[in-house]
Amino acid sequence: MNWISNVVRPKIRDFLARREVPENLWVKCPETGQMVFHKDLEANLYVIPASGYHMRMDAVMRLKATFDDGAYEEVALPDVATDPLKFRDERRYIDRLKDARTKTGYQDAVKVATGLLTELPVTIAVQDFGFMGGSLGMAAGEAVVKGLQTAAQKGTPFIMFAASGGARMQEGILSLMQMPRTTAAIQELREAKKPYIVVLTNPTTGGVTASYAMLGDVQIAEPGALIGFAGPRVIEQTIREKLPDGFQRAEYLRDHGMLDMVVHRHQMRDTLGRLCRMLVKAPALPPKGRLPRPQAA
Repeated sequence: MNWISNVVRPKIRDFLARREVPENLWVKCPETGQMVFHKDLEANLYVIPASGYHMRMDAVMRLKATFDDGAYEEVALPDVATDPLKFRDERRYIDRLKDARTKTGYQDAVKVATGLLTELPVTIAVQDFGFMGGSLGMAAGEAVVKGLQTAAQKGTPFIMFAASGGARMQEGILSLMQMPRTTAAIQELREAKKPYIVVLTNPTTGGVTASYAMLGDVQIAEPGALIGFAGPRVIEQTIREKLPDGFQRAEYLRDHGMLDMVVHRHQMRDTLGRLCRMLVKAPALPPKGRLPRPQAA
């Protein structure tokens, strides 16, 4: 009886027990409800295969997907005051920052790196929506400025992947001051005669849209990205009118002249490479498998 109770029954219970499945093993498409295995989604650059819906990518994945062979060197960013206003609402701001840093592994919302894109040196900054909604605070502003200054000093194009809910309210006026600061840094890059390319991802709103996200020499967006200063619901309540279908989406803004192009994530790297080489007047790369044509003597 003891052998049955102590050995057989526990083994039967373990066999019949429901296996725990990690919560992130399957990802649901927000548009169609399709379930996609997370490894398949990652291999597809976080684009849902059937619907083409572009999920969010974190900063490290974005950098690896853009640079040649995924190789890059991070740019050291300036230190800023952690909680300049000693802000507190339901929780202390410093506690929110600690949670965001633990969750993402990043110090703040923007990462900057240098490397090669189609064999051309470039500087890239990526705003990660996973860090407090990609909000623009002092640290994020310093990162964008540092990226622009690095590109000007090294003489490289600067590519900005923007994704944000706007300015960070916990830093008040210090957050809003990052809008003119980044705009001034863009002017420094222009004086160095180097291109500034912006890639708007879902969503890009608020003070970020009102500053560096809309000042590129070339404005690109991913399909379906929400782009605007205020949200559609706020606008509808303000003007008391129904907005057109697709309002503030990438395709609508392209058709109405606010964007230059909407590019699928699978073609983004090649598109950025061609643009950078064209804007710095570098020779185009030969097609793979073909040698460049010899020049006449």
